[in-house]
Amino acid sequence: MLCMTNFTLQRGHVPLLISLPHDGSFIPDDIAARMHPAARRSPDTDWHVGRLYEPLARALGASVLKPLASRYVIDLNRPTDGHALYPGQRETGLVSTIGFDGDPLYQDGREPDSAEVQRRVNEFWLPYHQALAKELARLCAEHGRAILWEGHSIRSRVPLLFEGRLPDFNLGTAAGASCGGALQAQLQACLESQSRFSYAVNGRFKGGYITRYYGNADTRVQAVQLELVQLNYMDEASFEYDTDKAPAVQELIGRMLQVCLK
Repeated sequence: MLCMTNFTLQRGHVPLLISLPHDGSFIPDDIAARMHPAARRSPDTDWHVGRLYEPLARALGASVLKPLASRYVIDLNRPTDGHALYPGQRETGLVSTIGFDGDPLYQDGREPDSAEVQRRVNEFWLPYHQALAKELARLCAEHGRAILWEGHSIRSRVPLLFEGRLPDFNLGTAAGASCGGALQAQLQACLESQSRFSYAVNGRFKGGYITRYYGNADTRVQAVQLELVQLNYMDEASFEYDTDKAPAVQELIGRMLQVCLK
């Protein structure tokens, strides 16, 4: 395992890299001191996705990349130029000043300025993306191809971002641009083969910056994003992992990951 200051990388031996860019919840003291108390809990973390994915990755021999810092420090799944991923829809940015509830993260007048944003890009964003690109290059060199799997999760209801309740499994391929049609069809077939969980393909979440930037249906790297509803494997209020519910979620994710290696 490669352990750096701001991320960890477990290198595998199959052409699959699982990226978990919102798994971290750590907020450095100098940043937390300027935030509202509720924000210091980093409530919009993709809670426990590492716990879901890492046993599957070990069994399959896949690589896993995850950060230590919270998305409140910097969002690794946003472009550094600030352009919108979903034009016309509300979303949080590279260094967001609001949470998913719409409330401010920082105390009045203590928001990060442009110089601090750039510092966070240099300290957190760039190392993660450099590691991601290097690992994809290694897998392509060894196997001739690579699948990049973006693992995410979110509360079932987030009025700021979408209306009503989100489907349980949300598969995104940038509307087919980040992976080939055959892979998308096979992954969708996995979702269609079960009746326990609702699902959407390229619905509200089509894949963020990482999926869109690194994946291409016409190159050796294909990328997909899976956005999970948290209530299926944890308690959304307390953030506690649910050991009774989680295995069913893991089983379906595992079948989808196996499809990527066929």
